[in-house]
Amino acid sequence: MVDKINVMIVDDHEMVRLGMRSYLLTEENINLIGEAKSGDEAIKLAKIHEPDVILMDLLMENGTGIEATKEIMKFLPHCKIIILTSYYDDEQVFPALEAGVHSYLLKTSRAEEVTEAIYKSIQGESVIEPKVAHKMMNRFRQEKKPHDDLTERELDVLKCLGEGMTNQEISNYLFIGVKTVKTHVSNILSKLGVSDRTQAAIYANRQNITLVK
Repeated sequence: MVDKINVMIVDDHEMVRLGMRSYLLTEENINLIGEAKSGDEAIKLAKIHEPDVILMDLLMENGTGIEATKEIMKFLPHCKIIILTSYYDDEQVFPALEAGVHSYLLKTSRAEEVTEAIYKSIQGESVIEPKVAHKMMNRFRQEKKPHDDLTERELDVLKCLGEGMTNQEISNYLFIGVKTVKTHVSNILSKLGVSDRTQAAIYANRQNITLVK
């Protein structure tokens, strides 16, 4: 027999709680153990009931979903918190993910999608609303630096360029041929988007990509 999943609903709108309650009660593997209408109340109930999963709204009076998530994660680190909200702007999405939420869904999701997210969370799988996933990818691309695309050997050569070494000196230092050094330098200039080795050296020093001495 499969153990039931203890779930708690947190939302300041009574109709939302009623709708989710009505649907979850039809799921034989889900045990609805509590409801809260604010972040502060969610923290108190979570300490008492120790839910496996929490369906958490984001913006509520008396404690937001983000604040509640941070606090609950301190004493229930294995609890899976699924954000269920109408908002997916940067000011809400990234603080929520950083707070430790497991999944992020919009209230436009079908009831079946919410229950599927509950079951998946117990298996360790996250469910992220596509619009939110798109924001995450954009953030990742923005945070990625030019030298992230360099191979390990190209990084070695870049470190040498940062020291002002000539091709021959790099060849001797890394025990590779001068032709190979030239190829690496050409690739480095292309990937960093710089025009010459001097600019590459400046980049290396600014990014603290240096040889360990």
